[in-house]
Amino acid sequence: MKAVLLRQHGAIDSLEYVTDFPDPVATEGHVVIRVKATSFNYHDIFTVRGMPGIKVPMPMIIGLDMAGEIVEVGSGVSGWQVGDRVLVNPLNRKLGLMGEMMHGGLAERCLVAAHQLIRMPERVSFEQAASLPVAYGTAHRMLITHKTIAAGEKVLVLGASGGVGTGCVILAKLLGAEVIACAGSADKVQRLQELGADHVINYREVDFSKWAIEKFGKPQRRTYDGGVDAVINFTGGDTWLPSLKCVKRGGKILVCGATAGFDPKEDLRYVWSFELKIIGSNSFYDADLKALMDLIQQNRIKPVIDVVLPLEKAAQGLKMIENRSVFGKVVICP
Repeated sequence: MKAVLLRQHGAIDSLEYVTDFPDPVATEGHVVIRVKATSFNYHDIFTVRGMPGIKVPMPMIIGLDMAGEIVEVGSGVSGWQVGDRVLVNPLNRKLGLMGEMMHGGLAERCLVAAHQLIRMPERVSFEQAASLPVAYGTAHRMLITHKTIAAGEKVLVLGASGGVGTGCVILAKLLGAEVIACAGSADKVQRLQELGADHVINYREVDFSKWAIEKFGKPQRRTYDGGVDAVINFTGGDTWLPSLKCVKRGGKILVCGATAGFDPKEDLRYVWSFELKIIGSNSFYDADLKALMDLIQQNRIKPVIDVVLPLEKAAQGLKMIENRSVFGKVVICP
C-alpha cells in the first residue's frame, strides 16, 4: 500500500512517501480500515522532530487523526462489520497514540483496535470527522465538557487560526460568548472575522493584552471590573505573562498545550491578587467526539478545513502547519 514513513527524527523533509509498504492484516480485537481522510496536528511535527522521553518505533507511519471505512474484521470483534464508516479515537488504551506508538493515518489502510472506533453519523463527511479528535476534541473538552465558558463572557483566544484555535472560536460562539480572536496576519484576521469572531487582533501589530485592557478596562483587585473573563492560551512562551495581566478578577486561563514554550516567565502576584483560575485540559474522550459529530450532523458547527491534499503531498501539508501558513485544518486523503 501507499504510505508516508518516518524512518528517523529530523526535518519534515525526512518523511518518505512509499508505494510498497505491507498491507495490515486484521488481528484479534482489531479491524483494518481503508483510510478515507486523516488530518495533521502540531503534535505530528513534534513526532517528526523527536520528543524527549518518547521513543518512537521506526519506521513509523505518522498521523493521529483519521476516519475511514472498515474493510476487514478480526476475531473477537463484535458490533462492527465491513463497510461501517468510523472515526478513530487516536488513543489506544494499551499502546498509546496512533502515529507515534503504532502506525497512523498517512497510509491507504490502518490496523485499529475495536475500542478506538466511533460510528460516524450519515451527514458527517470523512474529511470533517478526521478534523475532529486532537483539535476540536480538545477544544470541546476544554470549553464544554469542563463547563468553563458561559454566555456573555468575554473570551480571548490566542492562536485562533489553527485547528484548536478555530475550534475554540466556533464553540465559544456556540456557547454565546463574546470572542476576541488573535492571529498573525491580516488574511487570518479577516477569516476569523468571517468565522464569527466579535473582535480580531493581529498580534504582530498589536499587543493583545494592552488591547484588551484598553477595550474592557484594567482589571481591578477589589471589584470585578475590567479585563476579559477568560484567555485560551495553548501557546505558552512569551504570551503567558501578558495573558495573566488582562484577565479580570476571578477570571480563567484555559490551557491545553504550549506550542511556543512550556516554561514561560511567571508572575504569581497576578494569580493571587486577582484570584485567577488556571484550568488545564488534557486530551479528549469518545463522548467529546460523539458530541462534535452530532453538532455537525445538526448543522450547528462546521470544522474549518484549509486544504485537502493527496497522500504524496503530505509533507507539503505538514510544512504549512510548521510555517503557520494555514487557517484551520490540513486534511490528507490517501
